[in-house]
Amino acid sequence: MTEPVAAATPRYLKTPDAAIHLGLSARTLEKHRCYGTGPVFRKLGGRIVYAIDDLDAWAAIGTRRSTSDPGNGIVHPAKRLPADCVRR
Repeated sequence: MTEPVAAATPRYLKTPDAAIHLGLSARTLEKHRCYGTGPVFRKLGGRIVYAIDDLDAWAAIGTRRSTSDPGNGIVHPAKRLPADCVRR
């Protein structure tokens, strides 16, 4: 008898699945990608994919304990940033 094969957990998610993982719309995630305000992504051929660890790390930047907590970083909105805020 053959043993059942366990389904492999995906390492990379396409934009729609990555957006669901973050609780965002796919369009918002696309805007983040265009403006450079979103999570790290990879371009494999013509496909854009996101590593799950990168999605979680980006979301963790916005972690706060209260509204007065300055936190460790800022998750910017999905819009063009002023030149002094652009990541390098």
